[in-house]
Amino acid sequence: MVSMKDIAKKAGVSIATVSYALNGSTKITEATAEKILAIAKDLNYVPNAAARSLKKRETKIIGIFFIPDYSGGFFGQILQGIYDALRNTEYELIVCNGKNSHRFLPEQVIDGAIVLDVGFTDEELIKNADLGHKIVVLDRELEHPNINQILLDNKAGATLAIDYLLEEGHRKLYIVRGSEDAYDANQRLLAVRQAIEQYKRYYDIEYKEIEGDFDRPSGTRAAEIIVEEYTEPCAVFSLNDNMAIGMYDYLANTKYRIGEHIHIIGFDNIELSRYVTPSLATIDYSKRKWGALAAENLLKLIAKEPVKNEQIYTSLIKGMSVQKR
Repeated sequence: MVSMKDIAKKAGVSIATVSYALNGSTKITEATAEKILAIAKDLNYVPNAAARSLKKRETKIIGIFFIPDYSGGFFGQILQGIYDALRNTEYELIVCNGKNSHRFLPEQVIDGAIVLDVGFTDEELIKNADLGHKIVVLDRELEHPNINQILLDNKAGATLAIDYLLEEGHRKLYIVRGSEDAYDANQRLLAVRQAIEQYKRYYDIEYKEIEGDFDRPSGTRAAEIIVEEYTEPCAVFSLNDNMAIGMYDYLANTKYRIGEHIHIIGFDNIELSRYVTPSLATIDYSKRKWGALAAENLLKLIAKEPVKNEQIYTSLIKGMSVQKR
C-alpha cells in the first residue's frame, strides 16, 4: 500500500508537506500542492481511514444498523431518506448487519449510528453512549444525552386500524401478531388490546390473536388457520403488510374472497401492497421522512447541537380489502 512517505520521497519533500497538500492546507504553495496531488494520484494513493480517525477522531462515516432481514420492501425508503439527508454533507453511509459490526462504534470505524436492530441490547447501546458515541434509535425508548429517539406512532396507527374495522361493522376479529422481540410489533399489539377492551363496553366482539413474525410465510399460516375456522365473514388486522400479502397468496387458492369473506387491513403501506387486488387497506407513514430525520438528528448529535426526540405520525389508507359488514 502506498504511504505518504512514498509520495514524499518521489516529490522530494517532507512527509509534513505531503500531509498539508492532502488536507488542503494553505501552509504550502499552490504549485507544490498540485505537484504532490498529481504524484499521489499517479501512485494510486488511498488515505488510511484508521489513521485519519485516530488523528482527527472522525471518519465522516455513519452506520445504519438494520435487523437481518431486508425483505418486505420496508427498508429501502428509510435508506433513501438517509441518503437524501446526507447528500449535501461530507458524510457517507454504510449499512451494517450482524454482531461483528457492533464493534464499529467503539473502534471508531463510524462517527455515529442509526439503530433499527434488536440485535443491539439496551445495555450495549447505553455503554456506547456512556463512552461518548452518538446514536439515534428507531426501535426503542432510551433516555441518554448521546441517544436520540425517532419513533413511529405505532399505537395511533394500530388504533386507527381497529377503529376502521369496527366502524365498517365487523365484530369477529383476528389479529396477526408481529415478531415478539420487535418494539413496533409490541407497541401495535398493546394498542390493539387496549382498543378492543374499550370497544367491548359497547359491542359484542369475538377476538383472537394469531402468532406471526412480520414475514410472508407467517401470513400464509395465519390465513390457513382462519380458513380452517371459517364460519362467517371476519376481519383481520395484520400487524404489517408483508404478512397481509402472505394471506393474499394463500387465499387466492381458496374459495374465500378478500373483501367479501375475509376483510384485511395491514400496516406499513409498503410498495408491493399497492399492486395487490383487491387494494389493501393499510396504515401509512413516511419511511423516507423517518430515515431523513434520523440522519439529520445524528449529525446534530455529532456536532453537539441541540436535538429533540421526534415521532413519525400515521394515517389510514382505505382499500377494497375491507368492506362494510
